[in-house]
Amino acid sequence: MQPLAARRFLIDPGGGCPDYRAVAFSIQIKNLRVTLGGRRILDDLSLDITAGELFFLLGPSGCGKTTLLRSVAGFVRPEAGGIFFGAQDVTALPPEQREAAMVFQSYALWPHLTVGQNVAFGLELRRVPAVEIRQRVGAALDMVKMGDRATARPNELSGGQQQRVALARALAVRPRCLLLDEPLSNLDAKLRLEMRTEIRRICKQAELTALYVTHDQKEALSIADRLVVMGSGRILQCGTPWEVYRRPQNQAVATFIGEANLIAGQLQAVEDGFCLVATRFGVLRATAPAVVPGVGQAVTLCIRPEALCVCDAAAGLPNQLAGVVGDSIFLGEQAQHFIQPLHAPDAAAWRVLELRPQRAAFPVGAPVTLTFEPADAVVLPG
Repeated sequence: MQPLAARRFLIDPGGGCPDYRAVAFSIQIKNLRVTLGGRRILDDLSLDITAGELFFLLGPSGCGKTTLLRSVAGFVRPEAGGIFFGAQDVTALPPEQREAAMVFQSYALWPHLTVGQNVAFGLELRRVPAVEIRQRVGAALDMVKMGDRATARPNELSGGQQQRVALARALAVRPRCLLLDEPLSNLDAKLRLEMRTEIRRICKQAELTALYVTHDQKEALSIADRLVVMGSGRILQCGTPWEVYRRPQNQAVATFIGEANLIAGQLQAVEDGFCLVATRFGVLRATAPAVVPGVGQAVTLCIRPEALCVCDAAAGLPNQLAGVVGDSIFLGEQAQHFIQPLHAPDAAAWRVLELRPQRAAFPVGAPVTLTFEPADAVVLPG
């Protein structure tokens, strides 16, 4: 374990509170394999997380994201593969020697201790001198905007304040990386929105490498630098929020992140950077992907609900789809429409998201025509 004196944190030479800007460490996971209870949880998984990155793990329940986080923390020992913090192989190190701080969804605060005592708890276990403990506790509480509540008890705090204290406790030990296991799942919707930006601010201000597990797609899309979508112990796609949402690489990612209208078809031709896809609703045009399937192969078009627009059928716009309104829901700043494809009662309804709707709703049963730009359609393997 790297000695405390060698840790590269900037500390006020005048003896004031520590500055938590750290020289961040990268995390590298190489061919990790974990089997628990006779079931393969992580299957030859590899991942590179850049120093100072706020990185999210997403996926359905049972996909392995929490097991991956606990493996990085040292609570789960992999049967194969390696975990590196920077250049250091930490695969065989116990949790207390990895200098990784974990924040849980339950906060895990001691109810009989004050806020300051909770934050100091880990430092006392490490036998940090009392003067330095006071400095670190003060700096950590100031960073999470809880400096004025050091003498309060956890039961006197709101859920959001308790989560801030849990973050301060993790920051006080000066971790090499911060691991967050669904930290906002116990908060109400308004507090979750507030704490999203606070967690990003804290991680960036402290220049921490952070690995974050969540079920909340909006949470990940709004604050992640990059994210992975996992399935059955493997990585389905890794990229920025924009890349994963706008350019999913397979149907599993397309349907897990946000909503998607999927139209099956066959690649008919590739012309001038566009794919012509023959579908039961006509030939549709989409921007060609980086790797173009062979002509004649089965493909699926993925179109996000906000990319579909209601248009005038006589306007001559591309990619026109005829349907009838199955339902229409007004939500204030937006409206959701469910359009049943015309002459295809067995087909799934197309979902349309209309921003700044000009009417309260479309009448059920009304005929409509939808259109979408070729750039807004993603060609996926069939």
